[in-house]
Amino acid sequence: MPVLTRLIPSPVVVDIRPGALDDLASVLSDQRISHSGKLAVAVSGGSGAKLRERIAPALPGATWYEVGGGTLDDAIRLAGAIKAGHYDAVVGLGGGKIIDCAKFAAARVGLPLVAVPTNLAHDGLCSPVATLDNDAGRGSYGVPNPIAVVIDLDVIREAPVRFVRAGIGDAVSNISAIADWELANRVNGEKIDGLAAAMARQAGEAVLRHPGGIGDNGFLQVLAEALVLSGIAMSVSGDSRPSSGACHEINHAFDLLFPKRAASHGEQCGLGAAFAMYLRGAHEESAYMAEVLHRHGLPVLPEEIGFTVDEFVQVVEFAPQTRPGRYTILEHLDLKTNQIKDIYTDYAKAIGS
Repeated sequence: MPVLTRLIPSPVVVDIRPGALDDLASVLSDQRISHSGKLAVAVSGGSGAKLRERIAPALPGATWYEVGGGTLDDAIRLAGAIKAGHYDAVVGLGGGKIIDCAKFAAARVGLPLVAVPTNLAHDGLCSPVATLDNDAGRGSYGVPNPIAVVIDLDVIREAPVRFVRAGIGDAVSNISAIADWELANRVNGEKIDGLAAAMARQAGEAVLRHPGGIGDNGFLQVLAEALVLSGIAMSVSGDSRPSSGACHEINHAFDLLFPKRAASHGEQCGLGAAFAMYLRGAHEESAYMAEVLHRHGLPVLPEEIGFTVDEFVQVVEFAPQTRPGRYTILEHLDLKTNQIKDIYTDYAKAIGS
């Protein structure tokens, strides 16, 4: 009987620990990612530029490229600049926008990417997607997974705490996303990738159940690992299904309806997940999720991020339009304005009790 297996696209290096950045050069050399040391390093003018002074002496063969922002044009310019060199790999050093630009540029010129995030704001640091602003708003572009992910927890601690909170919301929302995937399977027969679902669910549960806080290295380690696993889960399934359900539809609706007032991706996803769990009748799970999110300083009510109840109702009603073809609890219930308002009233009472 033949042994059937599948190849899973995943990084060859995942180095998550305090001080990891100091060993970046040796890790890349030891793993034969860049034995010659010829690297194109994309950095921002903020956190990445500060770290450049620290690690540049250890990367004498690197060429540094400052990226202005997170637009498609920025990524195309970066790719054009890198193409002229003869590099072993591209390193994205900075926040999510820089890493997404570096992902796109590396894919465009056919080089592997090393992701070195300076914050844990979302699960895009190891996902096969680059999210970039374009003339139509914002687009998602398929790219290969990073060949290596290096996360220095000392660097993460120096980032504004709101970035860690956002990452918590994004990781925890996996639980709601998997519940939506299972719903789509029961109702529409949509196929579930069991491995991808297991990875994403356990990543979310690990963060949700961890007793530590954002100041603890142990908790930051679990959060970073969860975000990496979420990204790999998306590669396994071939789309964002393991980490994106009603929670992300609500997030996208906030962004589209109120682009100048929207909160962070992770804050909106966490709020969306807690509400979506309540919608599906998982009231105890919703209350526990809201309790944990609050403990970490995340919002669970729209008022906490500056939106009225009526605005939130508008967001929830519009949310299914953000992902045509994706079946979640929102599409399943097909709620009208007054129904959403009534359920929200019950939700607010339940998590406040």
